[in-house]
Amino acid sequence: MVVKEALEKAKIELEQIDKVLIHQANAKMDDAILTGLFKLYNKKEIPKHIMPMTIAELGNSSVATIPTLLSLLLDNQLTDQKVTNGNILVFASVGAGMNINSLVYKMP
Repeated sequence: MVVKEALEKAKIELEQIDKVLIHQANAKMDDAILTGLFKLYNKKEIPKHIMPMTIAELGNSSVATIPTLLSLLLDNQLTDQKVTNGNILVFASVGAGMNINSLVYKMP
């Protein structure tokens, strides 16, 4: 999985991740991606607020999903979601034509 590869290249452990921001075309697909990631590490329990979701309110906003999520997080506009200095965020997307991307970012 591309997220696991990004974590390995960044020398970041799964437990260090504070948020996973995934392109939101389908909530069930995103839940499956997150569950699959944790299964790769033999983890059954997923932290409750690790993956902010806005698809129910905003719909699929195409390439704007992840930047919108980040902006809402930084502006403290998502209930029960917060990021602070030093947090480690994972960004991931799966798009048309099977474009798959992931990056790891540490908040300054």
